[in-house]
Amino acid sequence: MSKSGALRIDVPHEAPARAPLVLTSLIVVAAVANLNLSVANVALPAIGKAFDSSQTTLNLIAVGYSLGLAASVLYLGAIGDRYGRKLLLLLGTALSVPACVLAAYAPNDTVLVVARILGGLSAGMAYPTTLALITALWAGPGRTKAIALWSALGGGISLLGPVIAGALLERFYWGSVFLVTLPLAAVALVMALLFVPAHANESAEPVDNLGGILSVLLVAGLVLAINFAAVPDQGDLVAGLVVIALVAGASFSWRQRRAPNPLYDLHIAGRRTFWVAACAGIIVYGSMMGSAFISQQYLQNVLEYSPVEAGAAILPLVVMIVLVAPRSAKLVETRGARTTLLIGYTFLFLAFVWMLLFWGEDSSYWQIGFAYVLIGTGAGFAGTPASHSLTGSVPVRRAGMASGTADLQRDLGGAVMQSIMGVLLTAGYASAFSAAIVASPESTDVSDQVQSELTKSFASAEQVAQQHPEYADQIVAAARQSFLHGDDSAYTVGLAAIALGALLIFFLFPHRDAERELLQGYYTEDCAAATERPGGRKT
Repeated sequence: MSKSGALRIDVPHEAPARAPLVLTSLIVVAAVANLNLSVANVALPAIGKAFDSSQTTLNLIAVGYSLGLAASVLYLGAIGDRYGRKLLLLLGTALSVPACVLAAYAPNDTVLVVARILGGLSAGMAYPTTLALITALWAGPGRTKAIALWSALGGGISLLGPVIAGALLERFYWGSVFLVTLPLAAVALVMALLFVPAHANESAEPVDNLGGILSVLLVAGLVLAINFAAVPDQGDLVAGLVVIALVAGASFSWRQRRAPNPLYDLHIAGRRTFWVAACAGIIVYGSMMGSAFISQQYLQNVLEYSPVEAGAAILPLVVMIVLVAPRSAKLVETRGARTTLLIGYTFLFLAFVWMLLFWGEDSSYWQIGFAYVLIGTGAGFAGTPASHSLTGSVPVRRAGMASGTADLQRDLGGAVMQSIMGVLLTAGYASAFSAAIVASPESTDVSDQVQSELTKSFASAEQVAQQHPEYADQIVAAARQSFLHGDDSAYTVGLAAIALGALLIFFLFPHRDAERELLQGYYTEDCAAATERPGGRKT
C-alpha cells in the first residue's frame, strides 16, 4: 500500500540488495525443514525395534512431518502474504526446536507421530515462505537461478539427512536423529533476522480463515485415510476420514469460488502452466520421497546394511540433484519447462523400472547406486521447471499461493505417495507372510498371536525370531521375501504414477513459445485486474 492507501503493484528487481546473503539465509532456513523431513526414514527400523511398532505406525512416523506441512501450507502461506513473510519465517524456525526435542525424547511411538506432525506445522510456516520471498524479491532469469539454487541445495541437504542420521545411529540411540537440526536452526534464526527483508510485497487483503480450516481438513483426512486403509478392523475410521476429506474438499471449492478474498484463487489455479506444473511436481517429489521411504527399509531389512551404510547409499541421488538442477534452469530458459519436465520424467521412469527389475535379496551396490543416480537426475531436471512455472503464473501478491503450491508438490506428493506405497508395502508384506505361514510344515504350531506379530512388521518378525531361535533363519528369510513382495507392489504403483504424469505433461503443458505467450498474458491480465481494484493504481 502507498502512503495514500492505494494499492501498489511492485515488480521485483532482478535481485534484492545483498542478494547472496538473502538467498543463503533462505536456503539455510529451508535446510532446517529439509533435514527434519528426511532424517526419520533411516531410523525407522531402529524405532520399530524400540517400540515394537506396526508397519502402519512406522508409515505414520515417516509421513507425519509431510502431513503436518502439507495440511497447513496453504493456510500459513496466505497468513504470511498478509501479515509478513519474515515473521512467519522466524516463528516456524523457532517452533521447530521444541518439536525436534519432543520427537527425540518421545516415550512411545504415538507421541513420536504427534511430534512429527508438530514439526511439519513448524515447517509449514517457514519452508514455503522461503520460496514466496524468492518470488517477491527476484525477477526474470535471476529468479530462475535463485529457484534452481534453492531447489538443488534444498534437495541435496534433505537427502544428506539419511547419511547424517545413519552416522548418529551408529553411536547413539534412535532419538539423536531428531536433534541434528538444532544448531542449524539457531544459525537460520540469526541469519533470517539479520538479512531477510522485513517486508516484500505483502497483500493487504484479509485472510480467508474458513478456507484455511477446510484445506487442513481436506489434506489431513485424505492422507490419514490412505494410511489406515490397510489396517484390519479400521473400516469405519477410514470411511469417516474419507467423508471428512470429500466434504472438506467440496466445501473448500465452494468457498473459494464465492469468498471475496479466496485463500486459493481457483481462477489462477486453473491456468494451464499452473495446474499441470503442480500435478507434475506432486508426482516427481512424491515418487522420489516414496522410493526413499521404501528403499531405506529395504537396504537395512533385506540387504542388512548398517544405518550409516544405508544413509550413505543415497549419496548418488544427492550429487545428481545438485549437479543437474542448475543445468535444468538453463534448459528451462532455452527449451521451456515442458521439455525439461519430460526429460526428468524419463529418468524417473527408468529408475522405477530398474528398482522393480534389479532390486532383490542379493543385489550389489552398483545396482542400488545406479537407481539413485537415475532418481537424482530425474528430480534435478524436473524440480526447477515445476516450481518455475508455478511462480511465473501468479501475481507477486499471490506469491504465498505459488510457494504453498510448490511446497504441496513436495509434501502432499510425499505424504500421498509415501502413504500409498507404505500401505501397499504393509498389505503385500502381511499377505506374503501369511501365505508363507500357511505353506510351512509348522503352520499348525503358529498361534494367532504369533502370526499377528509376524505379519505386523519386519521389526516384529525379527523379535519373534529372537524369541524362537530354532526357527530364526526361516522367519527372517520369510520376512525378507515378504518385504520384497510388498515393495514390488509399491514400485509398480510409483511407475504407473510417473507414466500418468508424463502423459499429462506431453499432451497438456504448452511448448516453449506458447508457454511464454501464456505467462506474458497472465502478467498483463494481473496488472489490469489490480489497476481496476477500488483505489488501485499501477506503479
